[in-house]
Amino acid sequence: MRPFIHQAAATRVVFGAGSLAHLERELDLLGLRRVLVLSTPGQSTAAQSLQQRLGPRCAGVFGRAVMHVPLGVAIEGVEAARTLRADGTLALGGGSTIGLAKAIALETGLPIVAVPTTYAGSEMTPIHGITDGGIKRTGRDARVLPRTVIYDPELSRDLPVGISVTSGMNAMAHAVEALYASDSTPMTDLMAEEGLRALAGALPVLRQRPRDETARSDALYGAWLCGAVLGQVAMALHHKLCHVLGGSFNLPHAEVHTVVLPQATAFNADAAPQAMARVARALGCSHAAQGLFDLARDNGAPVSLRALGMAEADLDRAADLAAAQPYANPRPVGPAQRDALRELLQRAWDGTRPD
Repeated sequence: MRPFIHQAAATRVVFGAGSLAHLERELDLLGLRRVLVLSTPGQSTAAQSLQQRLGPRCAGVFGRAVMHVPLGVAIEGVEAARTLRADGTLALGGGSTIGLAKAIALETGLPIVAVPTTYAGSEMTPIHGITDGGIKRTGRDARVLPRTVIYDPELSRDLPVGISVTSGMNAMAHAVEALYASDSTPMTDLMAEEGLRALAGALPVLRQRPRDETARSDALYGAWLCGAVLGQVAMALHHKLCHVLGGSFNLPHAEVHTVVLPQATAFNADAAPQAMARVARALGCSHAAQGLFDLARDNGAPVSLRALGMAEADLDRAADLAAAQPYANPRPVGPAQRDALRELLQRAWDGTRPD
């Protein structure tokens, strides 16, 4: 057995169909009396319904969350929380909304109650990110880890199939990187493989039967595990590339993860054979990177950066940004590997199935 240090995150998880019914109880346990409800513009109706339900326990609604957490939106959110004298935030939605809650928490210390409606997994991590001047900067801070997460599969029942698949692939990326992380442990390995297995089984079912209750529950379970495991290990090449592509080129978050994941996995394959074996086993295939590519392609998700609207002429700048500083990864990455990263990005732009 390899030596390791394992420290679990202190987040309370309430899981199950209809579990949003326990919201008031969970607010009571945290002593929250004036929560600011956060959402994207697209989920404003659901946010307003929560406001009506909570009555005076809701300080107000801030419904302007957008992907990659632009600095200006984060500042507006902080100002709203302070002006409305909120004692916590209630983040209803996916990674964009939860990311905004984290930005507010980082500045104000307000506790977060997260109610995820996608499979992003951000709700289980202490990782925050803000985009400013075309650069997305991330960090870790215990203050941004949600105190309570309510997982209600019924809230994702009407999530469009396309978003369901790309959101699920986004969550799977967390688990894949966790399996080859420099600080992985036997526990994170088990969680990552189980999360991959659950999502790999659920996504094809959701493509055929979008309102399947078991598949929705399995997908949310997988997202919980994948998010939780990312919160306990260091990020590597895949997430670095996605932060560059999303923050600097404003590409859609989940779709970028979907496209990059097979290519980053193939890039690291020879340097992390045990991780690749676990990924393949979870997917029920013989080749990890190909299995991830096929899962996305066969379920209607994009597999190329070209399909996301990225210009091929921007690949050089993306490679420069990704290679600017070395960081932990099974295969060395840094300025000396710039050309290898450029090749990886070309394959991602073309949508080439990994060898």
